[in-house]
Amino acid sequence: MNNRQKGLMLVATTALISGISIFINGFSVKMIDPSVFSFLKNSIVGIGLIGVVLASREIDNIRALKAHQWAYLALIGLVGGCIPFLLFFNGMALAGSSAGSLIHKSMFLFVAIGSAIFLKERLNAKILLAATILICGNALIIKGSLANPGLGQALVLAATLFWAVENLMSKHLLKSTTGNIVAAGRMVFGSSFMAVYLGLTGQLGSITAMTSEQWLWTVIPTLFLFGYVLTWYNGLKHISVSLATVILLIGSPVTTLLNFAILHKPMDIAQWTGAALLIIGSIAWLIGQQRKTPQQNTSAA
Repeated sequence: MNNRQKGLMLVATTALISGISIFINGFSVKMIDPSVFSFLKNSIVGIGLIGVVLASREIDNIRALKAHQWAYLALIGLVGGCIPFLLFFNGMALAGSSAGSLIHKSMFLFVAIGSAIFLKERLNAKILLAATILICGNALIIKGSLANPGLGQALVLAATLFWAVENLMSKHLLKSTTGNIVAAGRMVFGSSFMAVYLGLTGQLGSITAMTSEQWLWTVIPTLFLFGYVLTWYNGLKHISVSLATVILLIGSPVTTLLNFAILHKPMDIAQWTGAALLIIGSIAWLIGQQRKTPQQNTSAA
């Protein structure tokens, strides 16, 4: 398996994890304060990723980091591991998991523009077509969720924009260090900034009052987040960020289908049409990703 194939496999795994995770998080944010929930998850994942870095014997890579790289990691922690998490989970508590998933996966639009400008990446037409079909299909399935946009959707969109910027920054930093280090830096610095925020807003004390049920609904999503960041940043190192965010679209129908399968919501003709588009879009993506562009080959260094 070459680096590009490894990257595709890892990011496809991320997409699956994301689809399941957002569905589960939809329940968690109704039981726990979203800001406290985000802090606890990120802190636990950050500690776990430190363990991964130590276990993979990357101490020398950490020692080799220059001052500007440390500053970059801290900025990634703020822009990607702190602010958008607070926005996203507070927004999802208001908007619901289906709407949150669709808005989050629209990140590929912003990343495609940013990567073309700053990273000189381009997507081939087949992949862009597949992404468009997937977005349209999922939009039809959850058509009611975005019918009355409000504060929740606005918060999720703001989080998505922050994550788009962070992914461009992370892709740049991944050229000079490993996926494990970028993932760990993002979560450790991010949770540190969150701790300051919760301290200033007087919310840290609520952690000690959490029930065992609330801890359970924190730990389960944390395991998914750990898998998400571990696969995402190690996969992102080997493929273009624009392609990676298109693959992430696959997670959106996963969330949607879980909502219908488990919550037993009926589907009308428009939603069945959306489901058909999801299948067509997935097939189109499988065809499109087989075509390697020079930019994708270059990024798989």
